[in-house]
Amino acid sequence: MATAGSEHLEQLRRRPLVFVDDLEEPRLAPDDLHHFTRSLRIKPGAALTICDGRGGWRGARFGPAPEPDGDIVVAARPAVTLTVGFAPVKGDRSDLVVQKLTELGIDVIVPLRTERSVVRWDDARAAKNADRHRRIAREAAMQSRNLWLPVVQPFTDLVAFLADRPEAALADPAGSVLAGSQRSLVIGPEGGFSTAELVGRPTVSLPGGILRTETAAIAAAVLLSAHRRARC
Repeated sequence: MATAGSEHLEQLRRRPLVFVDDLEEPRLAPDDLHHFTRSLRIKPGAALTICDGRGGWRGARFGPAPEPDGDIVVAARPAVTLTVGFAPVKGDRSDLVVQKLTELGIDVIVPLRTERSVVRWDDARAAKNADRHRRIAREAAMQSRNLWLPVVQPFTDLVAFLADRPEAALADPAGSVLAGSQRSLVIGPEGGFSTAELVGRPTVSLPGGILRTETAAIAAAVLLSAHRRARC
């Protein structure tokens, strides 16, 4: 087992990546096998990367049971965990948020129920969307060669989220500039947070004017990830 270095990361970027449950005896999920053969048209024996979603990966040769052709390499988890909570929006824009937050390296993604939320999922709809969002995050992590799958949490009340993360800031146009030490950020609905939700909470502003929820979430992810990279 090796530790990731620059030569390993260059190899990782050159090859398609797929998640498997076991790096020692890997097998592709049926949907992944279909995607690689029908959509990407990858030929048997082609080079790819198999990954466990927890920082471990190795080179392999493509097939229903990929044939490992390199040592297992382990990438360290980032020392700072980044969290973005967001109020879901209508249509498929919440899917876009989950996809882009994953590509940008956010570690924990939480859809939130706020006072002014337009989207209000019941338990069955929330569970269905949680499953879909985890699939979207998995696909986005494969595309972006992210070795750590994000945690996509269930639909959660804002009050409960903030109780677990007292350091989290709310995105608000009147807030201060996002500091480099910030780790958790909450994006509200397009109607903004209520006065009661803002009282006593730290707030930060994002670039631009009044942003759509999905734009604000992506902007927040870019800033949080850039600050983390600068600190590491």
